[in-house]
Amino acid sequence: MKKYIAECFGTYGLVLFGTAAIVLKDQSGGRLTHAGVACVFGLSVAVMILLFGKISGAHINPAVSIALWLAKRFSGKLLLPYIFSQISGAIAGSLTVYFLFSGHPTLGATLPSAGISQSFFIEFFLTFLLIYTVLQTTSRQNHSIMIPSLMIGCLVALEAFFAGPLTGASMNPARSIGPAFISGQFQALWIYILAPIFGACFAVLGCRCLQQKGCCE
Repeated sequence: MKKYIAECFGTYGLVLFGTAAIVLKDQSGGRLTHAGVACVFGLSVAVMILLFGKISGAHINPAVSIALWLAKRFSGKLLLPYIFSQISGAIAGSLTVYFLFSGHPTLGATLPSAGISQSFFIEFFLTFLLIYTVLQTTSRQNHSIMIPSLMIGCLVALEAFFAGPLTGASMNPARSIGPAFISGQFQALWIYILAPIFGACFAVLGCRCLQQKGCCE
């Protein structure tokens, strides 16, 4: 139960801080910049890993849980409870943002400004890089939680800075489901569910092809 609570709180923190930063960017007249939002997302991920990594692994992302399950580093019995906890935390985080900024139309929902195919590929590619990094930095050879938190947090910030204006740089179905559920912005949600899942699956395959045998396990 502690693991599920940790996943719920970790995803709650990520969605709360990240999407609130997007809302504040819109309402501050540019005082909080796009680069600032990207940094908030990266720092949020890094902090959640530090806080909850030793309890649940701090997946805080269904794509991460699916990838670790495919890599045989995560029990299938825990997969659905983890995903449920992550989505619940994301919805709770967006509900908190709604109470804080009830007049905002999207509450930080991920909405593509690029075309459908371009947005799908971008989310696929971003998630591929994220999951590949997760697999490499959390291998058996790495015991310090500082390394994964730093590298994954920096990568999330970099990807958010690069692709935020194009797709919102979700890379995380739960992060997109939360604000979509509360704001009612469902029109492109399927992209942010399917593309990260496919990206996660290909990242596991890529890890096995590029690294030595048993690297992911």
